[in-house]
Amino acid sequence: MCFKNLPIEFDEKGQAFLREDVANPYEHKVVELDKEQDKLRKLMVSNGFVRSVDYDPVTRVAGALAFHSVVDLKEKKVLSTNSMATLFRGYEVILKGRDPRDAAYISSRACGVCGGVHATTAALAIEMALGIKPPPLGVVMRNILLAIEYLYDHPLHLFLLAGPDYSEDLVKDTNPEIVTKAATTSTKYGHIHGYSKILDIMRDLNPLKGKLYLEALSMTRVAREAYVTIGGKYPHPQSVIPGGISVTVTTTVLNEVYHRLIKFFDYGQKVARIWDDIYDFFLDHNPEYENVGRRPATMADTGVWDRPEVYDATYENCTKWGEARWATPGVTVDGELITTSLQQLNVGMEEFVEHSYYEKWDGHKYKTDPLGAPLSPNHPWNKETIPKPGKQNWRDKYSWDTSPTWDRLPMEAGAYSRIYLTALAQKMPISKFIESTGKGLNINVPASKLPEAMLEWKIPKVWNAFERNRARAYCIPYSAMVAMENWMLAMKLLREGETKVSTPYEIPKKGTHIGFGAWGAGRGFLTHHLIIENGVIGNYQIITPSTLNAAPRTPWGAEGPYEEAVMNTPILEQFDKPEDYKGIDILRAIRSFDPCMPCTTHIMDNKTDHVVSREVTTCACGVE
Repeated sequence: MCFKNLPIEFDEKGQAFLREDVANPYEHKVVELDKEQDKLRKLMVSNGFVRSVDYDPVTRVAGALAFHSVVDLKEKKVLSTNSMATLFRGYEVILKGRDPRDAAYISSRACGVCGGVHATTAALAIEMALGIKPPPLGVVMRNILLAIEYLYDHPLHLFLLAGPDYSEDLVKDTNPEIVTKAATTSTKYGHIHGYSKILDIMRDLNPLKGKLYLEALSMTRVAREAYVTIGGKYPHPQSVIPGGISVTVTTTVLNEVYHRLIKFFDYGQKVARIWDDIYDFFLDHNPEYENVGRRPATMADTGVWDRPEVYDATYENCTKWGEARWATPGVTVDGELITTSLQQLNVGMEEFVEHSYYEKWDGHKYKTDPLGAPLSPNHPWNKETIPKPGKQNWRDKYSWDTSPTWDRLPMEAGAYSRIYLTALAQKMPISKFIESTGKGLNINVPASKLPEAMLEWKIPKVWNAFERNRARAYCIPYSAMVAMENWMLAMKLLREGETKVSTPYEIPKKGTHIGFGAWGAGRGFLTHHLIIENGVIGNYQIITPSTLNAAPRTPWGAEGPYEEAVMNTPILEQFDKPEDYKGIDILRAIRSFDPCMPCTTHIMDNKTDHVVSREVTTCACGVE
């Protein structure tokens, strides 16, 4: 059975239906947080080691993120967490009533780092709603664009966000004993990345001046150059449209892309082995690091990179073309694969606003999907965005983010969800470069300056901050090899005379048309749910990776992924007085999810004037 918490079952033909023995099938329990907050308040009054610690802001590109926690600095554990999106974005409101063709251009502004993925997701939603099937070359070129966007995004996270947390400069202030040990510890993979001691890597991870930090900026330029060759500009490309793309593709264009793509062959090998060495060292030094950012491997991903011979844009066939992707869609619960069906992924989605600055909507307009499967009144196709600003209150509403769930479970999203599901499902197409084994992903990287190598990413036994970043590192060669696979396919299509890149279409002036785009940002899961009514957008809902990861509590009190991961994080840094506490372990947990905007995190001890500022640089905005 796919669902355990929603009363939806499937018959022998795969048709979904609501169980008849449930009177109110979508009713949900609402848990008051008063008792929890009263207990915490008493602890903070009576115990000088229990303190409220605020991280404000920890921002995203398209909306600021703040984080509140209560910590016990004597027992060195976190007692309570609250993830807060502090900015109303409002794209759903902006798009309502507009021409559907505006969606790709406007929604791409939802993110200044990965706007191309929003443009494509909007195009996919329109294609499904109107039955537009792009030509093979249009599909392949969108795949290449996406892979290149990831090659831009992943180095930013690994070396500008996550990297400094493991650098010499930061670690010597929180755990100087680690730096001492790193100076005498040899690396395992020095023959690939060139570093003989762990401290050599940590020194080059130093923010702004470290060689790895600066090299990552240089590699983002390479990826940007490849992207604009096809996309015209980055971010917010104008060439991604419903029905394909709007630029002419030639062998010259593809050769320009290839010249840049091959630079990620060696770089991908190097980055994967750098993070293998760093994380193995930390975990060997202190096994408790295994619990930093720990939570069950309960994840969702939409899958990406369509097969041109399978993708037909229809909802009726979405499970077929979804499972044919180079990255498999689906859901895992505590590491167990639950489904790889895009239809089941869509049917199980709900959004709740009990702890968000929105009003609950009335009505249940779409009771079933286009295949007759039941939909919740909280499903994105039924949701209305009704902002209602209010005072921040840990007992009630405290975030502009919603609480999305699948089968009433908070879901984690990330590049690592993409590689995790693909490795587990063993459904990806036969590839010269990538193999899904059920236990991991084998990535065959061609020779460049380094010899050809087979990299193996293994599904870890414990899911934590370290493994999120390690998996993200392996996503660089994974993405590069998918790009190479599609580059070869594009060259083949051109040789065969297939040059068409888009399918003409018209927006119907009458009737209701429904669709959703299922794609993925650098940090994972992304959907756009679209209703077209009489030629204009009647409803538009966006669920981003950060919507999932930064979610506040569910109505029944379950923590969002950031909140749960920080709750499980031990405090391992060394400090003599509470005033010296910097919060590095909590920050490592948060950053492993990839908040995607440069920001400064402020930590303030309750009832003191002690403020700690930490740089959280996560993208190269403004850096040339």
